[in-house]
Amino acid sequence: MQRVFKHLPKTLVGDEEAMHEMRVAARRLRVTLPVLARKPRGKRVRRALAVLREVTRASGRGRELDVALEFLEARLRAVGRSSPESDLLRGQLANAIHRSRRRMANAMLDIEIAGLRRDLRSIVKGGSADDFTVLGRLRETRNALGRALVRGLEALGSDFDPKALHRLRRQARRLRYAAEVSDALAGQGSDSPAALKDLQDRLGRIQDNQVVGGWFSGAAVAARARGQAAVATEAGSLAEWFDEQSRGHHRDLLEGHPVQVVTRALEAMNRARTAA
Repeated sequence: MQRVFKHLPKTLVGDEEAMHEMRVAARRLRVTLPVLARKPRGKRVRRALAVLREVTRASGRGRELDVALEFLEARLRAVGRSSPESDLLRGQLANAIHRSRRRMANAMLDIEIAGLRRDLRSIVKGGSADDFTVLGRLRETRNALGRALVRGLEALGSDFDPKALHRLRRQARRLRYAAEVSDALAGQGSDSPAALKDLQDRLGRIQDNQVVGGWFSGAAVAARARGQAAVATEAGSLAEWFDEQSRGHHRDLLEGHPVQVVTRALEAMNRARTAA
């Protein structure tokens, strides 16, 4: 809770690191509250979860463009060259980031932060559920998230479906946070959080490159409409390169046997719960 509000001021002025830290804290809190709160279905918890969801969504605007700029600059360094066309695209991307951060700040200011703080203080004052109840909730959370993630991975198989893979990434992240709570309650570490973090990162690399490629694909269409053939060619080339990167990361994911990774993580969480 403290980390969410600690990073809020810098988030509002577009600090990338603060934005990331706040989103992570808010996401962790969304997983933790229903597990620990005395009344997880109470009005205050439901309201807090809804506002935290708004926080993560609003602060996420522009993050993908930040990644796109990082990836573009890394690509240009790797090939050891830039051109008037790539410089123009970099400028367009920087302008898009600036506009996105302004929209993000406006969206954050519209969120009922004061109400969220009051609700969270009240939830803390009410205390947590007893250990037996918390462990039961954690088991239910683990089983639900784990089953959904395994089913999703098995249904997808070797298909390259970026949208479905992104949904699986979110599920892996939530399961990882649940694993962290499980370890904390057991008072001992397990391999689950690190294994799920690695899976999350692998899925994230697929998504990040796909999003960047999509931005350049759109830039190519816009440049072509303006009659900027050279810029359209450069943007199209970058779009193809990032798409291939995304597919390469997907191949790496499959080679890592993700279903087995999740299964082992769930088994480790179960051992930690038994120890607790």
